[in-house]
Amino acid sequence: MIRYILRRLLALIPVLFGVSLIVYTLMELAPGTVIDGMIDGEMTAADIQALMERFNLHRPMLYRYGLYMFNLIQGDMGVSYINGLSVWGVYMSRLPNTLILSFTALAIGSAVSIPMGVRAARHAGTLTDNATTSFTLIGLSMPGFWIGLLLMLLFAYHLRWLPAGGNNDGFRSLILPGICSALVMTAIATRQTRASMLEVLRSDFLRTARAKGVPEKVVIRKHALRNALIPTVTAIGTSFCVQLAGSAVIEQVFTWPGVGRLTIEAVQGRDQPMALGAIILTSMMYVLVMLIIDVLYAFLDPRIKSQYVGSVKKRRKKAA
Repeated sequence: MIRYILRRLLALIPVLFGVSLIVYTLMELAPGTVIDGMIDGEMTAADIQALMERFNLHRPMLYRYGLYMFNLIQGDMGVSYINGLSVWGVYMSRLPNTLILSFTALAIGSAVSIPMGVRAARHAGTLTDNATTSFTLIGLSMPGFWIGLLLMLLFAYHLRWLPAGGNNDGFRSLILPGICSALVMTAIATRQTRASMLEVLRSDFLRTARAKGVPEKVVIRKHALRNALIPTVTAIGTSFCVQLAGSAVIEQVFTWPGVGRLTIEAVQGRDQPMALGAIILTSMMYVLVMLIIDVLYAFLDPRIKSQYVGSVKKRRKKAA
């Protein structure tokens, strides 16, 4: 298991290099630079040239990218072109807000999707199943920003129960973006749970358990659900990663001061160090969360754990 984790962590290095190169190239190809908003009518050509030299814009792209990666390897993510603040410091100040939003969506999505999926599978073909399927289709079909605008229109502007955006009202500010983020996760996890449970409920070992007199609640909870959890954990974990990496739309709609909104602002302002730093750090979180999900498989499925143990024993026998 430790060898596997180390291999996955080492594989993170080329991923980060690839992500940084792609993002840097795309920002270079995009029209405009960071100095466009700093130039005014009173500036001379010498002033503009001095601005370009200040941000190394007179250098070739490969030189600037190589300089950035050289500093990054030493742990220096640079400072923002816009406000001069440390990229690492700004990112870490915004990260808690994104984590709060993502874990809220994870808690709501997990608490709602698993019971809904199990109930829909147990009553397949009934009105309950059809209603659940319709709900998941709506959650998958409607884009997040549209759901966010509808929630804002209803609860913030018409009913005036909740704030429309920001995070200045404590828990009340979290309700709308949290529900909006959780809807898509709930839809995906519910469909996956239903499909997995339908497959497991037809298994012979459940018939054997029922024949032995095991109560139906125990059959569903202990035997069926545990065997159906691996695809569900994958769906929930992947959705959680998407929330971490792709919650920019929700954060922008609700003006939530998180990492996603920070990335959008950096890209719009052509702030290369901030945009690169935010995307690289978010990519690292994405890979690490997927690694945690892979490790969870070993605890949910003994067969996967036995594979790790068996491979270790084989290596020990060869070494002996």
